[in-house]
Amino acid sequence: MLLTLVLLPLIGTFTVFFVRFVGNKNAAFICTALLGLTFFLSLKSFYFIALMQNPCYMQILPWLLDENLTIFWGFLFDSVTCVMLIVVTSISFLVHVYSIEYMGGDPHLGRFMSYLSFFTFFMLILVTGDNMVQMFVGWEGVGLCSYLLINFFYNRIQANKAALKAMIMNRIGDFGLSLGIMAIFFLCKSVDYHVIFSSIPFLIEKNLHFFNIEINVITAICLLLFIGAVGKSAQMGLHTWLPDAMEGPTPVSALIHAATMVTAGVFLIIRCSFLFEFSDAALDILTIVGALTAFFAATTGLLQNDAKRVIAYSTCSQLGYMVFICGVSGYSASLFHLANHAFFKALLFLTAGSLIHGMQDEQDFRKMGGLSYLLPYSYSMLLIGSLSLAGFPFLTGFYSKDMILELTFSSYLFKGTFAYVLGVISAFFTAFYSFRLIYWAFLAKPNGFRYSYENASESKFFITIPLAILSIASIFIGYLSRDLFLGVGTSFWNNSIFLLPENNLILESEFIPVHNKLTPVIFSLAGSLTAFIIYNFLIKKVFTLNILYIKIYTFLNKRWYFDKIYNEFVALPFISMGYAITFKLIDRGLLEMFGPVGIINKFSKFSQNLSNIQSGFVYHYLFIMLMGVILFILLIMGQTQSFIYINNDIFFVFIALVISLLI
Repeated sequence: MLLTLVLLPLIGTFTVFFVRFVGNKNAAFICTALLGLTFFLSLKSFYFIALMQNPCYMQILPWLLDENLTIFWGFLFDSVTCVMLIVVTSISFLVHVYSIEYMGGDPHLGRFMSYLSFFTFFMLILVTGDNMVQMFVGWEGVGLCSYLLINFFYNRIQANKAALKAMIMNRIGDFGLSLGIMAIFFLCKSVDYHVIFSSIPFLIEKNLHFFNIEINVITAICLLLFIGAVGKSAQMGLHTWLPDAMEGPTPVSALIHAATMVTAGVFLIIRCSFLFEFSDAALDILTIVGALTAFFAATTGLLQNDAKRVIAYSTCSQLGYMVFICGVSGYSASLFHLANHAFFKALLFLTAGSLIHGMQDEQDFRKMGGLSYLLPYSYSMLLIGSLSLAGFPFLTGFYSKDMILELTFSSYLFKGTFAYVLGVISAFFTAFYSFRLIYWAFLAKPNGFRYSYENASESKFFITIPLAILSIASIFIGYLSRDLFLGVGTSFWNNSIFLLPENNLILESEFIPVHNKLTPVIFSLAGSLTAFIIYNFLIKKVFTLNILYIKIYTFLNKRWYFDKIYNEFVALPFISMGYAITFKLIDRGLLEMFGPVGIINKFSKFSQNLSNIQSGFVYHYLFIMLMGVILFILLIMGQTQSFIYINNDIFFVFIALVISLLI
């Protein structure tokens, strides 16, 4: 059953080779049916492995057998894996169903569905692997599939640029991850999780010297692994690819942002809790980077005008929450928020796609307005998703988001207070831009084209059904699973997540002051109310065209100028250096001079000059004969050295003079 679960999406991938025989629609239904079966098997595995406390570990066949390195194709199914399986397969199945209608008019529907299945397969490889190398295969696979799906409309320049940007930014993080895996193998002599984690107690006091700086080896490994997570989970610094990934079709955005690619980095941190728990420095960095990411993305999303881009920045912000709670050892809360976030974020993206589809592919919500009467179903779905995202009481996002903030406050350390303050402020901004989107799209006066309003209509069955299922999950999943995931004394996680006793804050969070528990909810409600009041009543009074407002608007709308800084201070110098050194000096210089073509040209030129000796003049022949006799005498004298000392330097000078005369 477990191996079938992993392989079914791969079988769906092969339908791309039979599209011409079965047709696009049938290929799409086959891929969707296989994903539905995968989801059913995930539910079954969740019951037997996670709920019944029966973790499963299996090794299938050898992959690399060497004297020092042995790697098997192995699979590890525990509570963490089963939760990820539920998230990945459920969202992927609903995205497949949604795509049948959304991409139904595309002539390459079969290829698109095949890419989605391939994406899901690599994500399953990532979360089920029992060793670092197999995890890295899935890690690189989801990166490849993201490139293929973002660039699905390959005739669009912006899609090409966005796909390349995603690939390059992820390669930076992947470099750090690969170094971390190499360091782990060097120290533990294995890449299997069970060997690595059991070896950690022997490495706690071990240090290494890096650029004359002494650093603990566990801290070094954790930081290298975190660099990989920063790239994949779009933390501040390597986040710029995530908003640009909106150039792909909407189902791709939902799959990347909700269940697959961006969650991989958070999953890596949770899986390696056995490592991170023994490095306070790494945990501090996780907390600070995650909190800054949450705050940065929340402020940037305030003044974006593309519906999908606003939701993309909310993903970046929520990933910051997941990372900084790991920094205070709240791995179970992070995974709980990851699962909850997947459902309401998929709902937001798919509803935005339905809205854009209904408005004739218009993505700027300033050109909408008044759609609550024309598209009431989309309005309801987007409202549910936004309320859950903002942490409205008793919806799914409320239980995990508030628990994250309570746990950070419970740490009673500077990093916890820092993350708590930025997290609460980010909650205010998140509610603000969520309701800004709702107001402009559905409640404001109509601002779009007449043609768009005349043809606006709700989507059909295959789009509306996934939205209904996701809306139910966005309301109830958090309430139904909170005690299972985060209850005091729950044995659900068994040994899949490791916590040092002094870092367990679940019980501590129950005793923090009530006003600190209510603060995130108050800020979220205040953000929603502020957005409604400003845009409904005070917009002309608040946003006057003064210099300060223009500068703030430009700064946030241009995403803190990260792209400008990277383009002008990183990309441009590298491109200039590549042209001046790599191309002009090496490719056009050294390689052309000393490479195969250069050597052939030199020999042909030398042979042409040598043929000029045959001039027909007697004195030329006499000169050559004289030089030959002198050279012969010098050679004999150089070998014997019996009656005169020959200076080798003079000898070589003479040879050079003769060759120069010939040339």
